[in-house]
Amino acid sequence: PELDTENLVIAVSGIGAQKDFSSLMSNSLTDLQLVDKAQCFPLYFYDRIEGAQAGLFDSANDYVRKDGVSDFIFKQARDKYVDNRIEKEDIFFYVYGLLHSPDYRREFANDLKKMLPRLPLVDKLEDFWSFSEAGRKLAKLHVDYEEVEPYAGAKVSGTQNNNYHVTKMKFIKKGDKSTILYNDSIKIENVPEEAYEYVVNGKSAIEWILDRYQVKTDKASGIVNDPNDWAKEVGNPRYILDLLLGVINVSVQTVDIVNSLPKLTFETNQEMSND
Repeated sequence: PELDTENLVIAVSGIGAQKDFSSLMSNSLTDLQLVDKAQCFPLYFYDRIEGAQAGLFDSANDYVRKDGVSDFIFKQARDKYVDNRIEKEDIFFYVYGLLHSPDYRREFANDLKKMLPRLPLVDKLEDFWSFSEAGRKLAKLHVDYEEVEPYAGAKVSGTQNNNYHVTKMKFIKKGDKSTILYNDSIKIENVPEEAYEYVVNGKSAIEWILDRYQVKTDKASGIVNDPNDWAKEVGNPRYILDLLLGVINVSVQTVDIVNSLPKLTFETNQEMSND
């Protein structure tokens, strides 16, 4: 109900999505197409207190916070694992971790185009905690991506002139994504190939930055969209460069976490669980 109201939301590709399944965490109100035909599932939701008057400047005090994770699945998890350490937040992050499982996405690729995800509770307690802890790490990376340190393995050259203005970033040559030309002065080398494995909504996170942070002019209105204006507004001329280097790091860490997830096996023709 207010901008500073605490919440997290898991956005997933919706029914009939044309692109491969994606999942992305946010702590802000999102565009409806954050991912293809997005459906969103919150950690909390807020109900208006009965009798409170609706108004333009509603206070969070006019609402009661409720859990997005149901009492049913909370009890199911505690009973299954016989572990009273499990809280609803742990289940929420377990979901985010499991949604990134390559085994899960591959096994149910066809189902995920026709219905919303249905997730099993894994058999082993240690695997539950592995998915939950991985989901928590992924959530922090994806929500706080602007605060992630630049990728240390990248070689950045050409910054001595302090020219950070962007027109259109591009790869140095077709078929080679290891080097990015930031502008006429700055070049980023040693971008690892595996960083491009982190794909959101049909495109790698790195390529989303390259695509969106360029100067564009709308043909119909003539309005110029210049990302350099935002760098000036926040008082950081390096903002776009640091963002790109940070997203490279986010991508590398995401791939590492995903590759460390427990392996999942499914019976032949198994349908998705209703858990």
